[in-house]
Amino acid sequence: MERENYFFEIQDSAENDKVFVLIIYDIAENKKRLKLAKLLQGYGFRIQKSAFEATITKKKYKKLLHELSLFGSKEDSIRVYKIIGKGQVTNIGKETNYEQDDIVLI
Repeated sequence: MERENYFFEIQDSAENDKVFVLIIYDIAENKKRLKLAKLLQGYGFRIQKSAFEATITKKKYKKLLHELSLFGSKEDSIRVYKIIGKGQVTNIGKETNYEQDDIVLI
């Protein structure tokens, strides 16, 4: 079993304008789901079929939340996790191929 590990550290301070976010969603309608995925590709990287990761500025984070609010409905679910501090991601299985300046691959 191959594992991919990476660490990140995002501090919530005035000098650091970045946030790490994980966006997961469950959208019933295909057209709406494709539109959402296209929007999220402008912010980060698809890590699974209904999940994206991004390291973005706080200003872009606010913009992202606003744009996601336009997708809200009673049938659909979008969750945004803002992660601050030290983190470690362990990927088991299919390798993810993307580059991110703020993430160190080990």
